[in-house]
This record gives sequence, C-alpha cells and structure tokens, in this order.
Amino acid sequence: MKTYIDCIPCFMNQALRAGRISTSDDIILKKIMDNVGGKLKDVSLTEVPPRSAMIIYDEIFRQTGIEDPYKKIKKESIDLAKSILGQIRNMVESAPDPLLAAVKAAIAGNIIDFGACEDFDIKKDVKASMDMDLSINDYEVFKEKINYARTVLYLGDNAGETVFDRLLIENIDARVVYAVREKPIINDAVIEDAVDSGLADICEIISSGSTAPATILEECNERFLGLYHGGADIIISKGQGNYESLSDSNENIFFLLKTKCSVIARDLDTETGALVLKAGKNYDL
Repeated sequence: MKTYIDCIPCFMNQALRAGRISTSDDIILKKIMDNVGGKLKDVSLTEVPPRSAMIIYDEIFRQTGIEDPYKKIKKESIDLAKSILGQIRNMVESAPDPLLAAVKAAIAGNIIDFGACEDFDIKKDVKASMDMDLSINDYEVFKEKINYARTVLYLGDNAGETVFDRLLIENIDARVVYAVREKPIINDAVIEDAVDSGLADICEIISSGSTAPATILEECNERFLGLYHGGADIIISKGQGNYESLSDSNENIFFLLKTKCSVIARDLDTETGALVLKAGKNYDL
C-alpha cells in the first residue's frame, strides 16, 4: 500500500505522542519534531507508510537515548488483556463456530494500537467487537485453507493483542510459527512481549528481522523469508502495519485487522472501525 498525503500529519502526531512519552523537555521535543518533519519531506508517496515510522523512532532514540518508549505501556496492555482473556475465551468456546469467534477475538484485539490511536478501552472495545460482523468476510476460504494447513506463519502486531492471538492459535490444528518485530517500535510486539503473553506455551516465536512497525520483506531474516515464501502453507497477517507493507503480496496470505484510520478504510473500501478478514490477491475469489 502506498503512502497517502493524509498519512503525513499522522506521522507528525505519532512523533509528538511518542516524544512526550520519552521526554517532557520541550526543547528536545522541538528538535524531534523539526528533524522528523525535515526527513518526511523526502519520503516518496510510493513508499509503504511504516517506513516513515522508522524515521520517527530513530530520531526519538537519537534525541533521548530511549529505545523502547512504550515498554511500560506494552506491559500494562498485556496484563489488562490477560485480565479479560478468560471472559473472551468463554465467548469463543460457547460460540456456534469457535474458529470464527476466535478470528473475531484476534481482530478485536487489534484495537490496542498506540500508533494509530490512543483513545480506546480494551475491555469495552474488545467485547463490543466480538458482537460485530466482518465487513470484509473471506472466512469460508480461510476456514477451508486453514483446515488443510500443516504450518502456519502468524505475523504478530501490537503487544497487547498477542494475548487474543492465542485464542485463534488454540483453534488451529497445525504448527504455528509466530513472528514479531526485531526491535521495539511503537507498541508492536517483540519476542519478550510474545513470551509475556504466554504464546511460547503453544507455538514457536521468532523475529521476522524487520525493524519497522510492519513486515518489510527486504529487512527480514533468512529464516522468516523461508517460511514466508512457501515454507508455511498459510500466512496470517495481523494489523494495519502488516497490511500496509504486504497488501500486494502474492503469497497465501490472509489479512486480519480493524480499520483504525480513514486511509486504511479507503484503501479497503470499508468504514473506519470495520473488522476485516481479507484473503490476499493470490486467492481467486
């Protein structure tokens, strides 16, 4: 997915939010904003949006020395998600179609995103999303393909939602390899976060090698690429960032996300706040 003009003010707002988490010094914040703005002017609109986030967080680290501004917030998100995991698991297990309910639970967790927004209530929003219909609903082909899969590559997104990803993984009868970011960026999950969520108990956790809040294939390591390009039968891609970087993929991929901004909603031709299970373009639907 390309970068839209509307993404530029979003990048600047993100720089200010993350900057304020890192420092209360307005002089340093001004340097961050000035330098990020100066670098963003050279970003091509043909580039995928998550590359610009790398500019933001590299600059924050350069000015403050803080590598993981959201470390405490990620921990709090994981703990809060764990506190309602039992309730959401009951909803999944009692549903007429537990796999579909687990898909919706995993998508619902995608609301936990401090890069796209900060105004959300995990308990309220996750439960409300469980009652929503999928606006883009390729569930039947997903169900068919997942039932025959032997290996599934699951691309994680934000730290808190990894807790709800567990419910979907528990409903997949296949080997699951869960891929996270190489290093901290926004509130995206790294290996430490996925382990804290309990995912190490049910699947293998690896780093994709990507340092962006997305899966940038040119950055990914050899092990990940082997799984991505044919080593896995199915790829589950969580979140907006992974959609932005992989929407043109020719692999056997399914995108699971909640649309949290008008740009993504427009690209998917749906409404903001929609739940999406979209088959990749490799599937002839």
